[in-house]
Amino acid sequence: MAAKRVYQVWKGSNKFICGGRLVFGPDARSLLVTLLLIIVPVIIFCVCVARHLRHEFSSYYSGYAILAGAILFTIHVLVVLFLTSSGDPGIVPRNPHPPEEEFRYDSSVSVDAGGAGRQTPSLQFPRTKEVIVNGVAVRVKYCETCMLYRPPRCSHCSICNNCVERFDHHCPWVGQCIGLRNYRYFFMFVSSATILCIYVFSLSAFYIKVLMDNYDGTVWKAMKESPASVILMAYCFISLWFVGGLTGFHLYLIGTNQTTYENFRYRADGRINVFNRGCLNNFLEVFCTKVKPSRNNFRAFIREEVPRPLAPIIVRDREPDDSGGDRRPKVEADLDIGEDLLKISQRRNIEELDEDIQSRGSNGPPHNTSEPDSILSSDHRAPTIRSDARHSSWERGGNWEIAQEVLANSNVTESRSYVTSKEMRQ
Repeated sequence: MAAKRVYQVWKGSNKFICGGRLVFGPDARSLLVTLLLIIVPVIIFCVCVARHLRHEFSSYYSGYAILAGAILFTIHVLVVLFLTSSGDPGIVPRNPHPPEEEFRYDSSVSVDAGGAGRQTPSLQFPRTKEVIVNGVAVRVKYCETCMLYRPPRCSHCSICNNCVERFDHHCPWVGQCIGLRNYRYFFMFVSSATILCIYVFSLSAFYIKVLMDNYDGTVWKAMKESPASVILMAYCFISLWFVGGLTGFHLYLIGTNQTTYENFRYRADGRINVFNRGCLNNFLEVFCTKVKPSRNNFRAFIREEVPRPLAPIIVRDREPDDSGGDRRPKVEADLDIGEDLLKISQRRNIEELDEDIQSRGSNGPPHNTSEPDSILSSDHRAPTIRSDARHSSWERGGNWEIAQEVLANSNVTESRSYVTSKEMRQ
């Protein structure tokens, strides 16, 4: 059987293509909608607007520069969109087991059905712990799904089912989480889309102005002459409220070194932002630092993990009862052993009587046949020993000790049978 790669057994909700080289979110199909919202308006602009502006400038090549600029800038937007949605956003690898260095054994007294108290160790570890960031203690939480303590500014995305470093948000328009490794590309995509909207809107309005001048008409006549320009202007105006608003909001977040998740979650708490290094340094951190390499090698082969030996759990012995109370454990097996010993001794005495009667046969003196029956019936009517008279204790060493009352009753039955058989011989 061929060894599997990491992406083939990945526990998150991501989708992989090209043999694990490209990583998408579970809602990657929404990326197709985003592509259509970008490509279709640009095609309409190039065919219905930019093509007619080629000869509207004194320089012959200026008109072609408008068409080429729209195409090149659209390619740039698509490239940063691809980099945002197809890479590792900063996924923290899962642990195969909880962190043992944080384990703590806590002994608690549990009461069983018989009322005997026992010390039972339970495995516990703290759900939060504190780490120092820029000289300030920051509390980090334990992730039950990934079985790790999340690094600072890390959060678990419920859509991708992964812990992501410097988690900002999950963007449905790019079909991917926005985190440490793709936040730069995401901002470039949003800001570039904003500039593209302004570009198309401005040149569409300029073409309307050209039509008004050429036909000496009003705005309405120019709009009727080029309805595509009107549609593009309306579309870009609406899109600017979305992508332009996102661009302004993320400029604020970068300047204050916050994430969208932190801004919405901790805004009302009034917490001190320990990650803020000043506006200029915050911008340099986002745009001028090297992108950290991925912590996951999705194309690596899986190593079979060696089974880990279970740590022995030591149970403390129950302390002896100094109050003089009954130390008998409530175990039904010791009662059954006492009864078995009585039955064995009775059966042995009855067999001896039968052998003695058969050996005498007809040569012996006549004997009363009812006597053995009475003996047998008396043996079978051995006194029943109540459960409270049977004292036995199971020592920790594994030895059974039959109580003296059980042995005494066994000896009484045995001696009675012996006396009866002796009388019969006489």
